[in-house]
Amino acid sequence: MTRPYDRNPRYSAVDGTVLRGWPAAAATLPAGELILAVDGPAALDWAAAARDLAAALTAQGRTAHLLDLRAHEADWDTVLERTGDAPGAPHTDRYYLPLSRSPLSDLYSELPRAERPADGVLIVHGPGAALIGHDVLWYADLPKRYAEAAIAAAELPVGVNLGRHREPGDLRRLFYADWPMTDAHRDALAPRVDRWLDLQDPTAPASIDGTALRATLAELARGPVRTRPYFNSTPWGGQWAVRELGFEPEGGNTALGYELIAPEAGVLVGGDADAQVELPFQLLCVLHPEEFLGREVHDRFGTSFPIRYDYLDTVEGGNLSLHLHPREEYMRGHFGWPYTQHETYYVTAHEGDDPRVHLGLQQDADLALMRKQVEAAIERGEEMDVERFVQSHPSEDGRLYMIPAGTPHASGTGNVVLEISATPYLYSLRFYDWLRKDAAGNSRPLPYEHGFANLDARRQGADVTRDLIQDPRTLREGTGWREEVIGQLDEMFYEVRRLVIEPGSDGASDDTEGRFHILNVSAGAGVVIETADGRTHDLAFAETLTVPAAVGAYRVRPIGDRTVHVVKSLVS
Repeated sequence: MTRPYDRNPRYSAVDGTVLRGWPAAAATLPAGELILAVDGPAALDWAAAARDLAAALTAQGRTAHLLDLRAHEADWDTVLERTGDAPGAPHTDRYYLPLSRSPLSDLYSELPRAERPADGVLIVHGPGAALIGHDVLWYADLPKRYAEAAIAAAELPVGVNLGRHREPGDLRRLFYADWPMTDAHRDALAPRVDRWLDLQDPTAPASIDGTALRATLAELARGPVRTRPYFNSTPWGGQWAVRELGFEPEGGNTALGYELIAPEAGVLVGGDADAQVELPFQLLCVLHPEEFLGREVHDRFGTSFPIRYDYLDTVEGGNLSLHLHPREEYMRGHFGWPYTQHETYYVTAHEGDDPRVHLGLQQDADLALMRKQVEAAIERGEEMDVERFVQSHPSEDGRLYMIPAGTPHASGTGNVVLEISATPYLYSLRFYDWLRKDAAGNSRPLPYEHGFANLDARRQGADVTRDLIQDPRTLREGTGWREEVIGQLDEMFYEVRRLVIEPGSDGASDDTEGRFHILNVSAGAGVVIETADGRTHDLAFAETLTVPAAVGAYRVRPIGDRTVHVVKSLVS
């Protein structure tokens, strides 16, 4: 039986249950005097959280004392210097920072000493609270999309960035300083957190005991798992995911669909929507790297999940910006990522007259003239003749367009592109954005100097079609199914394949062979994944699933009466 796209895939907690509300969480604290550290990201209303927790303790007959760690923040110039963002620091500009490797302790002038109170509970709260000596450790979390959306919409302009909780939010700091620092700190705490709190509803947070948290993640790391998807809105966003998948973003269009972008992805755990926590997907890689990623992938990428899946919806929308991504050496030297942002576009659907994919340079493109037109567009608002410099290819359903780092590209209007890419996702080096303005009348940032510094002039002419728009080749096949390689380049560390499964067949056999797989149903009703240890997981059209390395042998059975296409990727 087929089902619609599931916007809230949910998994059961293991060895525990999800609680709801501050009183329920407070009631789990041990008796007696103690220091409770409540750690978490900056983008929380920490004052309100501490107040509500204190009120719950008071109602239970316990005295609550508060210590707000943010009151001990260093001055802003010191924070900038310690996080590599001081004026004149190498490889910094108004667009990017090298990824910060600074510890959270660098935010503070001096960490305070905390003494266990003579009565009740001392609540030490704020980013880095675990750095203070404590008896119990809680981690209060809010999915990253809240901070990004708040800054972009200027809805919550204060308190989003680390070390500056009284100032307006800044995306540059959020992406390249705050998140790397917070993630490293969170990951180090994960093995010993006593309770995990999800503050999406700050008045009644959901929470799970630390032992149950780790038992649940251990179970999820051995079987197929989906992350919670969502779409954001941008000026170029379309309407396909509104119509087909049921998303209703506040901005009115579905632009970038977060199917599986590991640094921001979450897994829903709990019995139902009234009692669920959204756990960072990244914790699966941190706590169970070999089971989840595979030994060879772990050795190569550490605990970084290296492949991402997202949708780009321009149906009834607009062209994406013309851009490229940093080449390997530049990515390492300027931005601090150990691997770079290779991409591919898989066209899931298209609508309208003659939708296009812009990819690769024209033969002998005049790059000096291209730069002049880029600068004229920025400085004087003059249109750029994009196709004079960059090739335009027909958009075909089921076709993969490969985009190695340094290759200029853009998806045109009328496409639904499944972007199968390396995980680094915050380095779009844009040349041109079609003179588009956002809702506030501002132009999009265009870091074109970085773009020209990374432009790979070899990707031009007929070589683009030959190398980057490959015809499928059959890798293996069985009764009623075949597996095709649809994209593979020596310079890209992953490859993209496709399972084609006929209705009524017994399905395709597969095996992770020690490295994770990612699956997405790109055509047909869906499939059921059956693992060798007896687990099953259904996957409907447009959904994405991770099959951990530990799964080993599995089978993909078709659902419905149409041929099913399953796009698959793996580290090669």
